[in-house]
Amino acid sequence: MAQKAARKTGRKKSSGSRAKNATPIWRRATRLLARGAVILAVALVALVLLYSVVNPPVTHTIWSEWRRLGRVERDWVPIEQIAPVMARSAVAAEDANFCLHWGFDVNAIRAALEEGGNRGASTISQQVVKNVFLWQGRSWVRKALETSITPMVELIWTKRRILEVYLNVAETGEGVFGVEAAARKYFGVGAGDLSPTQAARIAAILPSPRQRSVADPSVGTRRRAAAIRDGAATIRADGRADCFED
Repeated sequence: MAQKAARKTGRKKSSGSRAKNATPIWRRATRLLARGAVILAVALVALVLLYSVVNPPVTHTIWSEWRRLGRVERDWVPIEQIAPVMARSAVAAEDANFCLHWGFDVNAIRAALEEGGNRGASTISQQVVKNVFLWQGRSWVRKALETSITPMVELIWTKRRILEVYLNVAETGEGVFGVEAAARKYFGVGAGDLSPTQAARIAAILPSPRQRSVADPSVGTRRRAAAIRDGAATIRADGRADCFED
């Protein structure tokens, strides 16, 4: 009887010991996850701060294209060396209210939802976050990260810096990145010497540079370029370019 009682007591102790040991494992896992989230957040803040003054050396898209093609064309130039009409054309094409929002264009989002999500509503700020800090493709994880990082970029960077980075990392053709490389490849001039028509042609292929062509534009692309040229003049006249022009 005493032996049976001892065995039962031992089993109870063993079961109790396992139950006690299970709790710390979950606690440790939770702590590790929380610690990982904090480290990720700190790293992102550090990168956002760093890239406010240091040019991003590479992006996921540039790296992916380099691996696929074996080479890419890219020449980083400061915004001071980019024709103002090129900056205005990019804004007119992709985010006409760039100077008026804090990273998200609520009206554009509402319009996209009303049309069933068939049109894009990403701002230039969101595209910069996606290009510099994240990756291409659609997923809820990437979108959630983009939504979290965009306000931080808007808070720390100036609008002029956001646009400068965008003009240097945007894909402007197969294996071509930035407006300087595009200007030299398609027109034989630097980004600072682009004419309004040339700038509009480059902006017209955004954000679908693999489906549209600067060198051999379709009728639709030519029409879009003409509209962008008019839009660039409009945002200059009505003050919507003031946040990034000297």
